Formats: sequence, structure tokens, C-alpha cells
Amino acid sequence: MNEKYRATLKSAETEDWLDLHVIRPLCYYCAVGFAKFDIHPNTVTILSMFVGAASAVFFGCGSFYYGGTTGLAYNILAVVMLMVADILDCTDGQLARMTGKKSRIGRILDGVAGFTWFFPIYVAMTWRFYQHHDLEFQWLGIENTELNTLVATAVVLVLAILSGVYGIAGQQRLADYYIQVHLFFLKGEKGSELDNSVRQREIYEQMPKDAPLYERLFQHSYIGYTEKQEQATPQFQRLMARLRQTYGSTDNIPQSFRDDFRRRSLPVIFWNGLLTFNFREFWLFLFCLLDLPACHFVFEIVAMGLLYKYVNHRHETFCRQLADRL
Repeated sequence: MNEKYRATLKSAETEDWLDLHVIRPLCYYCAVGFAKFDIHPNTVTILSMFVGAASAVFFGCGSFYYGGTTGLAYNILAVVMLMVADILDCTDGQLARMTGKKSRIGRILDGVAGFTWFFPIYVAMTWRFYQHHDLEFQWLGIENTELNTLVATAVVLVLAILSGVYGIAGQQRLADYYIQVHLFFLKGEKGSELDNSVRQREIYEQMPKDAPLYERLFQHSYIGYTEKQEQATPQFQRLMARLRQTYGSTDNIPQSFRDDFRRRSLPVIFWNGLLTFNFREFWLFLFCLLDLPACHFVFEIVAMGLLYKYVNHRHETFCRQLADRL
């Protein structure tokens, strides 16, 4: 099982301990089951979207403090559903590598799956705060009036938007990019999914006029996705430009340079892993179980925002150093 299992991974270097030893082995067995029934990886991705989005209903209703054991049960069910969505989202990639059923749409779908979970979840958590906020008002000394409730809910909604746009979207987009960058220098272009906006725009412009509308929409959105990754990493873009200028093609990058990049990248990949699902959602689960959903938005903006800045700074710093050497 070890060889077959590891063949379905992008790389053991880009997986954290929990993923490598618990989540990914479970996903491997799920992938084997889906493969037996000839289920396409994109179908698994779409299923994960529905399960993750549906968990919002229970995140919005779950509260032990206000709803007793029923509320606690809803909260636990929400947590379980989101974990199942994550397992399915991890399974699709392993299934694609196992069966060879890789596609551009699959890559794009995999990148946006998490966002389809958290938009309804964050809306539900804001509604939950509107319904139940006695604890927060008591701590802050706010009188529980309808006007104060509306104002506080508006503030929480703004925090939810910031958490979603600059938290989930921005942080996980960068984390995914750094994983692909590491794989690019570890395995080469064929061993990674390192995309660039210029190439994605070319693909979009070359799409036949009768291409399905959903494919055109997905591809167009992916251009913006890759552009934002590049905007957040100017020193890495400079490094890649210098490598192309020096060696003519990224295929000609010396192995010694690849090894040096990998050595510098590995410590960053550890911290980068904290920007992905496992660490982030531990805090989501904790704050929801403590009946303090609004605190999660603050945590994601402040604590996860600082982690994002740290990871970005470390990666950009060594990319600048490598580019200056060329």
C-alpha cells in the first residue's frame, strides 16, 4: 500500500503530519473505492462543494450555550460535514493521479472548492451572531437592544467579508501557489501545477466559440486567480524571469540550483502548511463550539494575517537573494 499510496501524493514534503499520516491514507482508500465505480475526480470535487456548503445550515444553528444539547449536536454535525468535505476535496486529487483523469477544469475546481464552502458558512455564522450574542454583549458591556444588535451584526458582517476575501481567499491562494512552486523545483514542470496568468489567458483566448459557458467562466476566473498569486510574489516572478533569461528555459535550470531552492523553501513550506485547511479549521471548530463565532473572523484577520505576512516575507526574501546571484 505504501508505494501505491505515495504515488497518489503530490509530494510528502508538501504535506503536514496529520495529512500525511491520517487524512491522505483515508483519502487513498476513498479514491480506491471511487475508482472501482469509475467515478470521475471532478464529480468528487463537486460533491465536496455541496457537502461543505450544506454544513453552513448547522453552523448557523449550532449553539450549546443557547440551544443546549440540540445546538451542540448541530455544531458537531457541522464540523463532521466540513471534515467530510475536506476529505472529499483531498480525495479528488489522489483519484486523478491514480486514474490519470487530470483536467484543467479539475485543477480550477479544486482551487475554488474551499471558497464555495466558506461563503455560506460565514453568512450562517453572521446570522448566528445576530440571533445569539448575549455573551459578547455582556463582556463588552453593550446593552442588548435591537439597534445595538443591528450595528454589531453589521460590524461582524464586515469582519466576515474581510476574513473571507483577505483571509480564506488570499491566504489559501498563496499557500497553494507556494506548494506548486516547491513542487516545480522538486519535480520539474511536469511534476507540478505551477500556472501563470499569461498562459491561462492564452488558453482562454484559444477556447473554441462553442465551448461550454461554464468552462469559459471557470477559465476566465482562473486568470484572475493566477494574477493575484503573481501580484503577491514579485520577487519570485523576478527570479523566474532571471532564470529564463540565464538558461533560456526553465527546463535547463541546473539541478544544483533546484536543490538550493528546495533547501531554502522547505522551512517555509512548514509554516505555509498552517495557512491550509487543518490548522485554520481547528480554530473555526473551537470558536463555534465555544459559541463565539465572531471571534473566528478576528483570529483569521489578525493571527492568520500575520502568519500570511511572515510566510510571504520569508519566501520573497530568499527569492530576491537567489535572483541577485544570477
